[in-house]
Amino acid sequence: MVLPINEDTDFSFLCVYQADNLSDALKKLKITTTDSTADSLEGCLDCLLQALAQNNTETSEKIQKSGVLQVFAGLLTPQSSCTAKVANIIAEVARNEFMRNPCVDAGLIPPLVQLLNCKDQEVLLQTGRALGNICYDSHTLQSQLINMGVIPTLVKLLGIHCQNAALTEMCLVAFGNLAELESSKEQFAYTNIAEELVKLFKKQIEHDKKEMIFEVLAPLAENDVIKLQLVEAGLVECLLEIVQKTVDSDKEDDIAELKTASDLMVLLLLGDESMQKLFEGGKGSVFQRVLSWIPSNSHQLQLAGALAIANFARNDGNCIHMVDNGIVQKLMDLLDRHVEDGNVTVQHAALSALRNLAIPVVNKAKMLSAGVAEAVLKFLRSEMPPVQFKLLGTLRMLIDAQAEAAEQLGKNAKLVERLVEWCEAKDHAGVMGESNRLLSALIRHSKSKDVIRTIVQSGGIKHLVTMATSEHVIMQNEALVALALIAALELVTAEKDLENAQLVQILHRLLSDDRSAPEIKYNSMVLICALIGSEPLQKEVQSMAFLEVVSKLRSHENKTVAQQASLTEQRLAVES
Repeated sequence: MVLPINEDTDFSFLCVYQADNLSDALKKLKITTTDSTADSLEGCLDCLLQALAQNNTETSEKIQKSGVLQVFAGLLTPQSSCTAKVANIIAEVARNEFMRNPCVDAGLIPPLVQLLNCKDQEVLLQTGRALGNICYDSHTLQSQLINMGVIPTLVKLLGIHCQNAALTEMCLVAFGNLAELESSKEQFAYTNIAEELVKLFKKQIEHDKKEMIFEVLAPLAENDVIKLQLVEAGLVECLLEIVQKTVDSDKEDDIAELKTASDLMVLLLLGDESMQKLFEGGKGSVFQRVLSWIPSNSHQLQLAGALAIANFARNDGNCIHMVDNGIVQKLMDLLDRHVEDGNVTVQHAALSALRNLAIPVVNKAKMLSAGVAEAVLKFLRSEMPPVQFKLLGTLRMLIDAQAEAAEQLGKNAKLVERLVEWCEAKDHAGVMGESNRLLSALIRHSKSKDVIRTIVQSGGIKHLVTMATSEHVIMQNEALVALALIAALELVTAEKDLENAQLVQILHRLLSDDRSAPEIKYNSMVLICALIGSEPLQKEVQSMAFLEVVSKLRSHENKTVAQQASLTEQRLAVES
């Protein structure tokens, strides 16, 4: 039976106890539950630590069975001289997965958390280890620690005890585990963690220590507020310095450091505020340094440089500035270096950058004149879905409202054949969707009979009809507009394919479905009116009672839909 803890209990019968074996120590601990007898406790605790050092698993099992864990909760007090050893024992037993729940059930977490406020560095170290081991790999327990306010406490400890290597390492390990949780980032953002980590990072010489800090910085830098704090704390300058020191090295550690530093740099640019701060109107030293990475001989730096440009290009003003200042040629030169058996990640990154740069209207013609479409088409042979996806997106952005370019590309039989092939890439939904969208865009922006004929000859019509049934309204609409242009410009050429793809039945379904968006209903009716110029398609329309469906839409809440319904009804009535 455990004696109650109170200051008046007489422990005089417990002389300084030198524990000879583990069983005796455990028995003694069952009745020694206060720091009033620190000398007695010392021997018992030393015995436990020695036994754990010799056989951790077996000793942990004995400690669990003995019921001593419940005793430890009362021994974890800032006043006790034995507290550090108790916390050390808890840290050691909690290295075993089977001991973590018993530690929680014994109520050890709250007193351990309280000990993080004490000043004794050894107590802090062992307490941190104990909490880290108990909560290892448990998001539930880690969330509990976050809710108990350990993050601000640990950040404060890092600042106070930055000269203590062991304590610093303990804090970093804790941050690394806690930072993985989304709920932690908000708390971190209200501390000076960015400042402390950058200060610590600047002092590090050893690769392992830097790597430890990187492991904390990466998850924290996913938060936009912390990104900006890290930029303001001077992390970027540290990263650029690492890149400069390691870029020409062939040492394994340096190569790893170069990758980590450049990857983290790209991550910092994902935040809008941090990105704009570093862009500085295109005149920032950081932006200029990143530009110099693109012609580098290091694939890692080429990749990071292209990804950085893609991130800077998330703002129209930035895009316009970069295109006007020659970035496009740098990216095309980079792509040229990777056409034959090139680095897929670099190809993907460079295409991402070009796609983003092509979004502002004023950039499209400039980029087309610079030969971007031709540079991109060199990767048509690629069998890598990520490259295919970005290639398609870049071309789609370039031809938006550019009739001449859309016609030129739309008459390119090799391109259209490849698009039709990718429209069937069911294993890669992104590639399939982008192929369909580009196919539709070639027609919509060129309004060219030659383009339509090329697409019909390549078997593309069925894919546009299928696209009209997409779950995405924007894709449905793009398909219907393209099909309406086909029906208006080249109905005879496409007639058979439209019939085989069962377009009329699909339009009937779209018009009958109450969930169809107003623009889908409107464009479906426009298309019906165009299709009845074909005898076989007109017969299909008449056989499916379209009049009844369309007449109901005359009272549609959307006025444009209602007006088109009246026009369509009249047209159908005349034709019947």
